[in-house]
Amino acid sequence: MRIGFVAGISASAVVLSILGYAHFSGAAQAPAMPITAWGEPDLQGIWTDPTDTPLQRPAKYANQEFFTPEQRAELDRERAALLGRDRRVERGTELDVAGAYSAVFMSLKRTGTRTSLIVDPKDGRLPPLTGEARARAGAEREFRLALLQSTQTCKNRSVACSGGKYDPAPSPQRNDPPPRYNTARMNRHNGPEDAALADRCLTGGLPEFGTAYGGSFRRIVQTPGGISIFYDVGQGQGWQRNIVMNGSPHLPSNIRQWYGDSRGHWDGDTLVVDVTNFSPKTDYLGSRENLHLVERWTRSGPNTLEYQVTIDDPGVWTRPWTVKQEFTRQSDEENRVYYEPRCVEGNYALPGLIHAARTEDALFAAGKGPDPATKDNATDFVGVEQDPFQ
Repeated sequence: MRIGFVAGISASAVVLSILGYAHFSGAAQAPAMPITAWGEPDLQGIWTDPTDTPLQRPAKYANQEFFTPEQRAELDRERAALLGRDRRVERGTELDVAGAYSAVFMSLKRTGTRTSLIVDPKDGRLPPLTGEARARAGAEREFRLALLQSTQTCKNRSVACSGGKYDPAPSPQRNDPPPRYNTARMNRHNGPEDAALADRCLTGGLPEFGTAYGGSFRRIVQTPGGISIFYDVGQGQGWQRNIVMNGSPHLPSNIRQWYGDSRGHWDGDTLVVDVTNFSPKTDYLGSRENLHLVERWTRSGPNTLEYQVTIDDPGVWTRPWTVKQEFTRQSDEENRVYYEPRCVEGNYALPGLIHAARTEDALFAAGKGPDPATKDNATDFVGVEQDPFQ
């Protein structure tokens, strides 16, 4: 009998190993979490956040960490109404054309349970900026507003010109270089780097919490000694990061990468990833080459994955801050063929934008057209500011 009992246990262990599950301790316990064939927690699959949560807690919810069911239902109704909007401004203006790219092209998810993705500080708000960061942000904002000052956007006091003023005379800064490497849209196309990163088919990179009006997906693939994550974001700005798991130190500080240098290790069932060495040509809320991330990825259920990241840059924020997000696993059957997204709009459109800008310059010089400085080519998505999450 004793031999039979031991044999039974061995058979069960084999079955559990084949199924790829660990931590089994009885039917009354929590669902077992999957492990890989080589014994690591299995984080693989395509994951997304099925709900929308603002990064910062809206002021009206003060110290309320979670929405009530009634608040979520009301926000769903309020945000769903945006899908039918067709906001119009003065017909024939640049903003009228931008408004024509209406909510028909957008999508919204249901409101999440949390009032903010930020869980630390407790108020759900970004920490204050340092004085140095405020000065940099102010200089960049002033430069962009100067390029807009003679457009209808400022004349009509659009939200895009908030903090600026209308002046029919083009700014003398029209052809000045930006205060630092440009990553956002500005009202000119003197060269490709005047365009936003997305317009150049470049993604913002890490940290990545999902884009407004559409969200994002990430596919995790594990091998013994390595982990890769492919991100599907925006309108085809997909990208991949590789996490080094061999215990080696970060790259030398003079080697900078667009998505940083990711070094990971396991802390129990949690994948911990330390990310440094970002490029000064990337930008997250003003943070660039000194951005430092500590990510924690934990399988919280058979189809759920908890993501937590602490974000730090002493030159930008007065203290580190932490975001928490929970992802849901997508169907393996429905995604058995997963096509890599391709960003083609910018690749084809950017040369056209620059060519059109030079044509407008030539026409104006010949007295056959308006001053290009009086036209707004930077503002887009009129009505986004109506979203209570924005």
